[in-house]
Amino acid sequence: MDHSRVPVLEALEDFRRRGDIAYGPPGHKQGRGVDPRVAEIVGLDVFRSDVLSLNGLDDRRQSQGVLSRAQELMADAVGAEHAFFSTCGSSLSVKTAMLAAAGPGEKLLLSRNAHKSVVAAVVVNGVEPIWVHPKFDGERHLAHPPEPDDVRRHLREHPDAKGMLLITPTDWGSCADIRGVARVCHEFGVPLIVDEAWGAHLPFHPDLPAWGMDAEADLTVTSVHKMGGAVEQSSVFHLQYDRVSPEALAQREDLLGTTSASSLVYATLDGWRRQMVEQGRELLDAAIHRAERIRAAVAELPGLRPMGREIVEEGLAADLDPLKIVIDVRKLGLSGMQAVEWLRVHRHVDVGGSDSCRISASITHADDDETEEVLLDALRALVEHADSVERRPPVRLPEPSALELEQAMLPRAAFFASVEHVPAERAAGRIAAETISPYPPGVPVVAPGEVITDAVLDYLRSGAEHGVLIPDAADSSVRTLRVVARSDQP
Repeated sequence: MDHSRVPVLEALEDFRRRGDIAYGPPGHKQGRGVDPRVAEIVGLDVFRSDVLSLNGLDDRRQSQGVLSRAQELMADAVGAEHAFFSTCGSSLSVKTAMLAAAGPGEKLLLSRNAHKSVVAAVVVNGVEPIWVHPKFDGERHLAHPPEPDDVRRHLREHPDAKGMLLITPTDWGSCADIRGVARVCHEFGVPLIVDEAWGAHLPFHPDLPAWGMDAEADLTVTSVHKMGGAVEQSSVFHLQYDRVSPEALAQREDLLGTTSASSLVYATLDGWRRQMVEQGRELLDAAIHRAERIRAAVAELPGLRPMGREIVEEGLAADLDPLKIVIDVRKLGLSGMQAVEWLRVHRHVDVGGSDSCRISASITHADDDETEEVLLDALRALVEHADSVERRPPVRLPEPSALELEQAMLPRAAFFASVEHVPAERAAGRIAAETISPYPPGVPVVAPGEVITDAVLDYLRSGAEHGVLIPDAADSSVRTLRVVARSDQP
C-alpha cells in the first residue's frame, strides 16, 4: 500500500480548497460563527477543519471510501487484518470490544487492575465478570499484569467464559506476556482482547515490547492520543483471526459510538499513521535513548528510585515500556500526589500519573532536548525542596490480599439496585453500589457488587485525608458510601 497517502487529510484539504459552504452541522460553519475570543485561544483552523464526515469529506450517496481507505492503511501499517477508527476514546472502545466478545449474562475474564471504564462496561453490557487478579509487587505496592497460568486456571474453572480482557502495558509501563495469554485463550477456543491504550507506539520499533497483533491477540484497542500523535479521544480497534467477527465489532461500535464523528480525530489518526510508517523507527529510537538518559540521571538523584528492567529480571512482568519513567518518591518523605502538586505549582511541570508511592512521566517522539532538561531540572528542584513540603497524614496501604474483594452481586445488578448511603464506619460488610477509583490512575479499588471491608475503607479514607482524588464516588471524601439496600441484597 502507498503509505504516503492520507485519505482523510487529503479529503479535508480538498474540502477547504473547494470552499464548500455547508448548510448542516457543525453550526459554526467552519469557523464563520465562532466567537473571536474563542478563536484567539484555540485557533480558527481548528474550526476550519471541523467538517461533517458524511456529505462533507465522504459523500453518503456517492461514497469516496475516504474512511475505509484510511482504516485499510492503518491495518496494513501495524499488521492487523482490520482496523476501525473510533472518536470516543478507548474508554468507549473497550466497552465495544467487550460487547463484541460477550453479551449480557455471559462470562468474560477481566484483569482486575483494569481502568474504571472496564467496570463501567461490565455495568453497561451486563456481562458477568470473572476477575483475574494481577501479580502484586509488595515492595513497590504495584500491580503487574496477570500471567498465562492465572488465565488458564480461571478458564478451567469457567469453561463457559467467552474470552479474556488483558490490560497491557499498565499505567506504569509493565507489560504482560500477551503471546502466552493468547495461546492459553486459544487452547480454550476463546478470543483474547487486549486493552493496549498505552501501547499505540509499540508496533513501530523493534526494541519496544511486543504488541497485541504481533503476539497473537484477537482484538487490540489502542489510544493514539496517549503515546502517539493524534488528538484526544482518538482510538483504534485492531482485529485479526475469526474469533471476533468484524461485522459484529462494527455493529457494536455503531450501537455505542457517536453518529457525529470528529473529522479532527480521523485526520490526525490518518496523519500519525503516515508519520510512523515513514519516520517512526527513527523518531522512537531517539525517544528510547532519551528515556534511557533521563532514567539514568534520575537514578543519581537522592531520594528518587526509577523503575527499570529489574521488574522483568525479578519475574514480576514480561517486559517494560522504556518510555514510561516511573519514579518512587517515598524516600523523599512525600507521596506521589504531593510530588505532582509541587512540580505543577513551583515548576509548571505536569507529569502524567501519580499514586501514594510514585509519579510517572511519559516520553514520546515529541520530546526534545528542551523537554528533557525541563523535566530533570524540575526533579532536581523537587529533591532540593522536599523537606519544605508540608507533611500530610500517610496513606495506609493495605496488604495485597485485602484488595481482592468478594463479588457478592453482579456489578450491573448492584449498580441499579435500590441503594442506601451509610457512614463509612458502618459500611464494612455491605455491598457496594458504586465504583470507587483513586485517580489517577483510575483503577477501581471497589466495584459495584463487591463487599466492602475495613482494610479497604481504611485505605480509601486515609487516601482522601491525604489528598487523593476519588472523583467517581458519590461522596469523594468517602465519609459515606453508596451501598445496596438490604432489601435488594441476595
